[in-house]
Amino acid sequence: MSTKEVVMTEEWNESDDFKRVGTEGLSGEDIGQKSLTYWADVWRRFRENKLAIFGLILLGVIVVILFVGPLITGQDYQLIDASIKNQGPSSAHWFGTDDMGRDLFTRVCVGGRISIYIGLCCTLVMFVIGALLGALSGLKGGLVDDIIMRICEFIGNLPYLIIVVILSMVLGRSMFSLVFAMSLTAWVGTARMVRGQILQIKEQDYVQAATALGASTGRIIVKHLLPNTLGIIMVDITMSVPGFIFSEAFLSYIGLGVRPPETSWGALASAGQQQLMFYPHELFFPCLMIVLTMLTFHLIGDGLSDALDPKLRK
Repeated sequence: MSTKEVVMTEEWNESDDFKRVGTEGLSGEDIGQKSLTYWADVWRRFRENKLAIFGLILLGVIVVILFVGPLITGQDYQLIDASIKNQGPSSAHWFGTDDMGRDLFTRVCVGGRISIYIGLCCTLVMFVIGALLGALSGLKGGLVDDIIMRICEFIGNLPYLIIVVILSMVLGRSMFSLVFAMSLTAWVGTARMVRGQILQIKEQDYVQAATALGASTGRIIVKHLLPNTLGIIMVDITMSVPGFIFSEAFLSYIGLGVRPPETSWGALASAGQQQLMFYPHELFFPCLMIVLTMLTFHLIGDGLSDALDPKLRK
């Protein structure tokens, strides 16, 4: 560089025409944005899905209505009043009354609690049994894997409806027998799905290190394997809850569900179907709640599926 160029460079550096604006005190080595954890990034991507957020909000509204609605109306879902039977929706009875004069809105709320409770209980049983047996099968392999998979094949081929009928006859028509019958075959799909995921990750270094350090099989499954399959399990759970709700509704519709005086959406739909010709509101409102609830869980499940997909991570 010539002497003239050096002088011009010094004059340019000392000139007031160029000043740092808005970056005073900042260093180029500092991280410009806070790093996100895996679950924080999942929540960020889930929030960007408008349909999933709509489903989450709608599910919250439905749950609030189911538990707060009867307190607002002050109606007893078992109170019979023959003088007001089969009335349409009104300010006194928001969803009308049934063929025995009972407030239909209160019965839909109480029935919805039972339907969602059964759906959640069946999903919990499916998740616990399926995840543990699937993880054990994938981790151990060999004879243990063969035994568990043969059990899955045997249970998975059992006729679902016949199992429900037999258990209802043996255990009686109760909520426990219904949950037990519906969960008996449901865990098979979860076990196979978790097994496939475990087969892919059990050769990872952190699993081998835990094994070398003497960690027990249970600790490896709970601490290392299941958390890394939690994403796909969560999607399976959100998709399974509406399936169980619909199955309960179907069983109650054909008379194999909850026993009166308890009720559910399926039992209400079964009773309303007999009055469809003259009083369609008795069938419309229970079916509407079933459809909306299933829609919310499917929207949430689709949102979780996209948010947990590593290929879509930015």
